[in-house]
This record gives sequence, structure tokens and C-alpha cells, in this order.
Amino acid sequence: MSRRGWFLFVLCGFLWGIPYLFIRIAVRDFSPASIVFARVAIGAAILIPISIRGRTLKPALRGYKYIALYSLTEIIGPWFLITRAETKISSGLTGLLVATVPIWSTIFASLNGDKTVWHHKRLIGMIVGFIGVVALVGIESLSGSADLWSILAVLLASVGYGYAVNMISKKLPGVSGIAINAVAMAMAAVLYAPFALTQWPTGSISISALLSLVALGIFPTALAFIVFFAIMDEIGAARASLVTYLNTAFAVLLGVLILSEPLTLGMAIGLPMVLLGSYLASRKPNL
Repeated sequence: MSRRGWFLFVLCGFLWGIPYLFIRIAVRDFSPASIVFARVAIGAAILIPISIRGRTLKPALRGYKYIALYSLTEIIGPWFLITRAETKISSGLTGLLVATVPIWSTIFASLNGDKTVWHHKRLIGMIVGFIGVVALVGIESLSGSADLWSILAVLLASVGYGYAVNMISKKLPGVSGIAINAVAMAMAAVLYAPFALTQWPTGSISISALLSLVALGIFPTALAFIVFFAIMDEIGAARASLVTYLNTAFAVLLGVLILSEPLTLGMAIGLPMVLLGSYLASRKPNL
């Protein structure tokens, strides 16, 4: 990988590792629906002009039915579930649970006909990853360190992520990822607008919460997608997907250092197992 590739790889890992920190701060003053609306509205406002300039928006619009499903399972549902969950669980734990996405993606890939999923290394990865999730959920919930329903909500969001990527890759191959996400964010913004309007805070809003809300829309929502697709052009989709593991490390580290979140026993045991399992499950073997 070139120096540029490494720089983009680390930058993307950081950008997709910080939303959990920003969400944790923003939920102090804003409702989950308001946060999701602001995030997608800002993201769409940045990505749509880029798509128009690159002449990639029209091809994406032609696949609006599939993008609507993608928006539901990648943005509308998951971002609300994750944001709501972070009213009760730490940003580090949220990031760790999202690290299960490659496992769910592997399962959906097998349903779409990818037979390499049944290779022994990938099967071992899924088993190790699931054991890590079970250990994490069990220890966190039984010890009272985290809310069980919030943990399950993030896992459901991760399942949605895994499905969305597989579905849109199959239905709209060759269509710009930036354009797809621009349209998907616009759809999500329209849906969440009335909820954000009625739930927008009427009292004072802290500067930290407001800045976190704006940062959510700019960095992990818009800029991260731009960087990720630049990485794909540089090193390919398979290797670019490994940024998931870097995201998790940043999420846990930032939660501990900035928000003083505890590194719990469940996280200490589950983190290496989930990361190792996700890595093995997502790696296609040389057959």
C-alpha cells in the first residue's frame, strides 16, 4: 500500500471511529431523531453537489427503489437505533458491537451464493466472533454495566449494515457509492424532518452538543464516505473493508480517553474475539 493509501486508510478508520463519541455528546441535548436528521441533512448537502459535478447522480436516481431499501437498512433504521442506544450505553461498547458487521455481511454473502463462506477459516471466524458477542452481551448485561435492550438494538443495526451493503452491491453494481449514499441520505432527511421539527429542543443547547451535531454530519457522514471510496480505488474493496477493525479501536480508545468511559471486563474479553472473528470471517480464502 502506498503512503497515500495508508494515510487514507487510517483517516477513514478515525472518521468512522468518532461518530459514537459525537453521538454520546449530542444525545445530552438532542433527541435521537433530531440527531439523525441533522446528520443526514448535512451529509446529503455535501454529497449531492459532488455527485452532480461528477455526473453520477442520475444513474443512482434510476435505482431509487433499491436505494430506498438501502436507506432503510443502512441509515434510517441503524442510525436511529445506535443513537437511541447511546443514551444508555457507552460509545466504546457501541463501536465494539458495530464491529460485528463483517460477520453479518459474510452470512448475507453466503445467502447470495458466495460459497467461500463455508471455508473452514471463515467458519472459524464466525464462530469466534459469535462467542465474543455472546461473552460481551452476557457479561455487560448480567453485571449491570450496560442495558441489554440497547446492546441488542446496536446488534440489530449491525445486521442492517451487513444486509444493506450486500444488497446494494448486487442490485446496483457500477453505480457510484457516493451518489448512492447522497440519495439515501436525502431520503432519510425527508423521513426524519417532521420528527426533528417536533422534537427539536426548546431550551438551551450546549456548545459541545451543537458542535458534535455539526461534526457528525460533516466528518463521519459525508467526508468518511468520500475517503472510503478513494481507498477502494487505491487498494480495492476487500482490503478497504478492513478499516472496520480500525474504527473499533478508535471508538473504544476515544471513549476511554475523552469521555472517561470504563474499559469493562466484557469489552476486554469480547473486543479481541469480535475483531479476530470479524477479520477471519470477512477474508476470502485463495481457493
